Amino acid sequence: MINQVNGLEVLFNLALNMFKIHIPKYFTAAVLFRTNSELKLINLKVPKLQAGQVLVKIFYSGICKSQIMEIFGGRETKKWLPHLLGHEASGKVIQVGKNVKKVKPNDDVILTWIKSSGNNAKSPNFFYKKKKINAGKVTTFSNYSVVSENRLVIKPKKLNFKDSIFFGCAFPTGAGMVLNEVKILKNDKVVLIGLGAVGLGTLLALKKQKIKNIVVIDKNEKRLNLANKLGVKYLFNSINDSTKNKIYKIFKNGANICFESAGLTKTIEFGMKIINNTGKVHFASHPNHKHFLNIKPHDLIKGKRISGSWGGGSKPDKDIKKFTSILKKNHFKFEHLHSKIYSLEEINLAVRDFRRNLVFRPIIKMDHTTQY
Repeated sequence: MINQVNGLEVLFNLALNMFKIHIPKYFTAAVLFRTNSELKLINLKVPKLQAGQVLVKIFYSGICKSQIMEIFGGRETKKWLPHLLGHEASGKVIQVGKNVKKVKPNDDVILTWIKSSGNNAKSPNFFYKKKKINAGKVTTFSNYSVVSENRLVIKPKKLNFKDSIFFGCAFPTGAGMVLNEVKILKNDKVVLIGLGAVGLGTLLALKKQKIKNIVVIDKNEKRLNLANKLGVKYLFNSINDSTKNKIYKIFKNGANICFESAGLTKTIEFGMKIINNTGKVHFASHPNHKHFLNIKPHDLIKGKRISGSWGGGSKPDKDIKKFTSILKKNHFKFEHLHSKIYSLEEINLAVRDFRRNLVFRPIIKMDHTTQY
């Protein structure tokens, strides 16, 4: 009987070891050391987790236009160099620090820069050749990441890891502009400038609200074709006087609302030209920090309005579920977005392709992502 009990204990311990979560000593990250230069892949030591921090094994990471801006000096980045990048990803929780209650080891999660519930932990500290490597509350250009608890959301079960990256930034921002920030009526006349991942989120939310009077402007013909498949009739590939005049023919007196997500000051300025005197431009793009808007003060006096969006006013814990239901109702297929998948070693190629508008949204697949 004693031998039988001992045998069961051995089997039990073997089973525990089989399912024991591996906590790495080091991880590989793509680090920006200088602007206008390639990211450098280096190995960094996994630090001891502080209160509120979570170690996540990254499966997929997206690349956002804001990271392109950072890499090529379009944002005030230099004071943070060298630093880790990325803010939209999916993965699995490996380890949690003190006071973490929202997630536990083995939970499937979405990483997002938009604050949600949970601890707002300190940013982690990393060192490479005795030099400090800066990091924010969330970074994703790596196969593992130390993340603040309030930058994590439990991944909906029906959403796979690859598609989940769009819910870390693009869709919450784009859809949130419509659902959370701008009061929009069924008969409003809407212009959408820029149909990247953020703009697509905006368009899908407009369709959910049953808005029919929509004009889409994007220089990429594939994106315009996608808008057409989603039921948009009026499509333009440039911002000029000809387009402006045509919009005024479609919408007498101009649009009520213009959503802008192209990321240029000139597209925001164009939005101000095509709205009526009580219209509004609402933008979620990140133009170059050295650029300034040229807006006529009299337009504002007449009643035109302009505002910016910060993550679409989204609350990821509840909104991500809401956004996934919107996609389902629109019968949206993510295959439209999977333009190309890259390895972490190919991240500089992904950056170049994205900058040249050769891909819709580059997706970085980590080497240990096999069954997902």
